[in-house]
Amino acid sequence: MAIPLGLRLGEPLGLRWQDVDLEAGTLRIAYQLQRLHGQWELVEPKTSRNRRTIALLLSTVQALRDHRKRQLEEKLLAGPQWQETGLVFTTRVGTPLDRPNIVRRSFKLILKKAGLPDIRFHDLRHTAASLLLVQGVSPRVVMENLGHSQISLTMDTYSHVMPVLQREAADKLEAILSGNN
Repeated sequence: MAIPLGLRLGEPLGLRWQDVDLEAGTLRIAYQLQRLHGQWELVEPKTSRNRRTIALLLSTVQALRDHRKRQLEEKLLAGPQWQETGLVFTTRVGTPLDRPNIVRRSFKLILKKAGLPDIRFHDLRHTAASLLLVQGVSPRVVMENLGHSQISLTMDTYSHVMPVLQREAADKLEAILSGNN
C-alpha cells in the first residue's frame, strides 16, 4: 500500500477496517498510529488535509480482501488471545504493529531478499508521488493523495521529476503546433 497510495508509515498502521470501503475502492485516512507516553495510540492526523479519502487500485482492493481473509483466520487461531482493535494491519493476536521493530525490520529484509538498495520506508511515499507526476497526474491530485497542505510543498519536494514533465510538455506542444497530433 505504500507505493500505490504514498502513505506515511503511521497511516496504514492506524488504518481501521471501518475506514476501508472495498466496494467503492476507497479508504479514508482518519487516524495514525503513534507512540505517546510509552503507549501506542490512534491519533487524528495533524491537519484537515491529512484526513483524506484515497481511491484504491484494483490490485490493492484485492490485496486488502486477501489480507482481511488471512486476518480473520489468524483471529480464529488466536482464540481468546486475540485483541480486537479493528485495525487493518496487526500482529497475529490483533495488537498494533510496533513500527520500528516489526515494519521497518521486515521492510529492510524484503529489500535485501529482492536485491534492492537499502532505502527508508518513507522513500516509498516519494516513489508514489514521482510515479504519479511522471504519468501526467495533476499535481493537485498528487497533493491531495499525499495530504500536503499546499501544492508548492508537493512541487518543491518532487521538483526532480520536472525535467521529464517539461520535456513531455514541449513534445506535446510541438506536435500540436506542427500539426502532427
